[in-house]
Amino acid sequence: MENEPDTSEVKDRTGVIDVIAHDARANQVILVMNEPNEWDSSDDQLLALQERFNAYVSFVLDGEMAEAHPELAGKPARIELRCAHMPDTRALELLGLIHDQLAFQEIKLEVVVRNQEPTTKSE
Repeated sequence: MENEPDTSEVKDRTGVIDVIAHDARANQVILVMNEPNEWDSSDDQLLALQERFNAYVSFVLDGEMAEAHPELAGKPARIELRCAHMPDTRALELLGLIHDQLAFQEIKLEVVVRNQEPTTKSE
């Protein structure tokens, strides 16, 4: 009972930016968006993903990032979607559209898939 995830927290992550970092080598601001859930092709999941991207882009373009992190102001931005599972067909189509729209704003999009298999080994 204590180990059951609180789905109310998982569902409404629209305004949450998971990680903000500076890639010194590329001199870019990296905004990381984690997606731990499996892709299910649902309209709700895709809408939530789109809303999260809108929040990330707004954070960069509306001056919130420069206000919160003045040392990062003016640097090019990259949004990194880190997935636990490979996006399904519908998610990939949406990500392609998002990628193209972000390019107009000079924001890069990178999708990183981490196939995390549960391990049963104990050390």
